[in-house]
Amino acid sequence: MRRKSEQLGMKILIGALPAAVAIPVARWLLINWWVLLTLALAAAGFGGVWLYRKAEHARWDRTRVNALRFNLPQIDALHHREFEYAVRDLLRRDGCSNARQVGGAGDNGADVIATDPYGRVWVIQRKHRRNGTSGSAIGTPDLQRVNGTARPLHGADVVAVVTNGRFTCRCPELAGALHMHLVDRRVLARWAAGPQPLWDLLPKIPPPRKPVT
Repeated sequence: MRRKSEQLGMKILIGALPAAVAIPVARWLLINWWVLLTLALAAAGFGGVWLYRKAEHARWDRTRVNALRFNLPQIDALHHREFEYAVRDLLRRDGCSNARQVGGAGDNGADVIATDPYGRVWVIQRKHRRNGTSGSAIGTPDLQRVNGTARPLHGADVVAVVTNGRFTCRCPELAGALHMHLVDRRVLARWAAGPQPLWDLLPKIPPPRKPVT
């Protein structure tokens, strides 16, 4: 019985402890209310500065992307992975805010995927040649590989192969039959120089999925 009484007393003591601490703290804060006000103003100030800096970074990022330009010597000098990021950034410049580089092991034939302002999904395979048109030509097997995965796996509306090099003479016919688009060195130069978006430089682009607001 005595043990139960001791346990009950301990529980009451433990239960009363938070109130015993909270009441003096509350009284102190009521007297020193300016401390809470100062802390709140400081937090608001820090939050405002953080939001301003975030907005500034976003604005400068948009400015940088909107002003993005490449010439062919710059493109030729890129590493093949850098070329993927260049294609991604050009699509972002065109208004594809979600453009992302996905190339690498297990990419299933896609190097860059983006949705344009009209709601169309673009799946792009890039083929970089450091020697430009002097490098090896892109052939029909490359087109067949990306075509086999772009629509069923990535949901592509537009499938394109982009190169700073050249395509074999059989590629245009196959691309037409597969409803693919070839961005050769000439088209790439026009696109990279801006300001026209890629879909204004290619023929027979699928109609928009949605109107631009």
